[in-house]
Amino acid sequence: MTERKPPGVPFESWVDKQIQDAAARGEFDGLTGAGKPLPAEVDSSYDELWWIKRKMAREGWSVLPPALALRKEAEDALAAALEAPSEYAVRKILTEVNAKIRDMMFRPPPGPPLGKKPYDVEAVVEEWRERRNTPPADAERPAP
Repeated sequence: MTERKPPGVPFESWVDKQIQDAAARGEFDGLTGAGKPLPAEVDSSYDELWWIKRKMAREGWSVLPPALALRKEAEDALAAALEAPSEYAVRKILTEVNAKIRDMMFRPPPGPPLGKKPYDVEAVVEEWRERRNTPPADAERPAP
C-alpha cells in the first residue's frame, strides 16, 4: 500500500475506508479459515513457537524424533495385529513393522535409542489365536 493518509482525516476513518475498499475489490475472498471461528487455545500461557507447532500439526509433520515415532508405530502395529481379522493380516502387519525396526536397529538413529526389537511373529500369532480360540491355519498364503 503506497497511498498516504490525507491530512485532516482521522487515522481510524482512513484505515476503515482502506479495509472497506479492499473488501469491495474482493481481496479478502477465499482466505484460509474465512467464515470459521478462531481455534481455541487449550493452554492460555504464551508460547513463542505457537505458530510453528500449529503449522506442523496442520501439515501433518511429526514432532517426535524418528526413533520415538517408530516406537509408537510399533506399539500401534502390535495392537492392530492382535485385533486383525485373519492370521494372514497379523503376519503382514508385523512383517512390515519389523522391517522398519530392523532398519532403525542397523543405522544410528538421531535422538534417543529406539529400545525396540523386532516382534516374534509366531509368538504374536499364537497370542492372536489364543484370544480368538482359532486353530492354526496355513502360514503361507499365495501372493496376490
